Order: sequence, then structure tokens, then C-alpha cells
Amino acid sequence: MVMPRTEIEMQMNKGWSEFVDNMEKSLDMVESEIKQANEMTNICTDEWCEATEHYIDDLANALFSISEPRWSSEEDQKRIKELKRRVYDLYANYRDVYQKVKS
Repeated sequence: MVMPRTEIEMQMNKGWSEFVDNMEKSLDMVESEIKQANEMTNICTDEWCEATEHYIDDLANALFSISEPRWSSEEDQKRIKELKRRVYDLYANYRDVYQKVKS
């Protein structure tokens, strides 16, 4: 059985949108952790700092290594660009918390 092209495109678009949604949720979670650590520096242990830096690195690697499909919507392309900018901001915020704790 061969799937019609439109159904294949629909499934690919759905999968791509879910991927972008999940990347955004992941960034939201890390951002929330960093905000909490900034407010309660006692949770920013060496283990926490190391894990958080790894999470940010993993998210950055995932975002910057993907090749956006040519058929992705303009909205998804804008979302990916925004997520990439957010990774830079997250890392900057993380470094601020890290410096604050290590001082």
C-alpha cells in the first residue's frame, strides 16, 4: 500500500511541528530552572551547574544541527530562529547565576 503524497506531507509537517513544540518546551523548562536558581542560590550546586550547562549544550546542539525542511512553514522557521536566540539568552543567564554562586 502506497500512501498518498498529501498524507505523507501532513505527517511530516505534524512531526516537524511536534519537534519544534518540544524544543520550545525544553527551553521553557531550563529557563524556569535558571530563574529559580537565580532566586535561591543554594540550589545551584556544582552538580546542578554542570547538569544545567549540559542541558543547554544539548539543546543548542539539537537546534543548530538540524536542517530545516524546505517545506516547513514560515512560522516554524521564525520559531526555530527565536529558539536559537533563546539558547544564547539561556546560556547568558546561566553564566550570571554561575558567577553569582561562585563569587
